[in-house]
Amino acid sequence: MAVQDAPRFWTVVVHDPPPALTGLCAGFEREDWRAAALADYLMESLPEFCLTHSEFAAMTGTSAVQLLRQAASRVYTTDKFRNRGEFGELLLHVVLRDIFGTLPAITKIYYKDAANDTVKGFDAVHVVPTQEGLELWLGEVKFYEDARKAIRDVVKELQKHTQTQYLRSEFVAITNKLDPNWPHSERLKALLHERVSLDQVFEAVCFPVLLTYDGPVIARHVRHSGEYLAEVTEELVALHQQFRESNLPAGVRIHLVLIPLKTKIRLIEKLDEKLRAWQTI
Repeated sequence: MAVQDAPRFWTVVVHDPPPALTGLCAGFEREDWRAAALADYLMESLPEFCLTHSEFAAMTGTSAVQLLRQAASRVYTTDKFRNRGEFGELLLHVVLRDIFGTLPAITKIYYKDAANDTVKGFDAVHVVPTQEGLELWLGEVKFYEDARKAIRDVVKELQKHTQTQYLRSEFVAITNKLDPNWPHSERLKALLHERVSLDQVFEAVCFPVLLTYDGPVIARHVRHSGEYLAEVTEELVALHQQFRESNLPAGVRIHLVLIPLKTKIRLIEKLDEKLRAWQTI
């Protein structure tokens, strides 16, 4: 008897074709926003997010505890966690995989020089295999409380990160970090080769942008009702319009993902609590 797929965690509020917007909500339970459930859901993907393809593929019953502890320790080991970006990158990783069917190409967090360092570059490097070749998804995330500040900051990064010199440098860094045992390694190397025109690369690249914010609408509601859905959709569409009217780089495909939170700090604290438990298993 076949095992059925697990139910999807997210409520997809908006999912429009280009100019693209996806709005997601973690939902409510017992008249409360599902912060703990969202933290649990994200932590389920921590091994895939933190371990290399070879490490993750080799995980067995006997090595699982050691590798889980190792994955958790790679995130951070500091008490100053509230403004760190790793959980935003984990959220981006999970959304890209769940909503868009992408596959992670590199494990960015593996390349930290020390546990509490940060790693520069794109916040996610994923691919989507197609009959024509690989689609490359280079993600940016702002795990913020203020939506308008998130838009301002991410637009600046998009302008910087789509410049020719920056992209060429990042393509070299990505190529050097590819796990040789990852099935799409050679195809991605070929796409990112310095001899391939960026015009050709851009035909196969999407820049997903994920922004979180403490949502005024979600703060006023305690259940997923028709009224909530109408109000949060209006909020998401207005933010999307502001994003579209910003100084976005021309000639690139961008997909905006908006996730309203009741409070970012509540989610961060739940995630930190679970991370520390994993670090001591």
